[in-house]
Amino acid sequence: MGLTTVEQLRKEIHQLEQELQDRKDALPAHSVQPHQLLIIEELEEEIDKKKRMLTELTK
Repeated sequence: MGLTTVEQLRKEIHQLEQELQDRKDALPAHSVQPHQLLIIEELEEEIDKKKRMLTELTK
């Protein structure tokens, strides 16, 4: 895997982290819906997956 893949992963991680923060910021103070938490959890898992991939590529 080349440098462009590393750069692409970093870009994707940044975008996912931004989306995650936006989702967290949009949560209501009360009455959080289960689907809202599920989306956040899925984003966190995707970020972790991509970070592990990036770690493997940069070893």
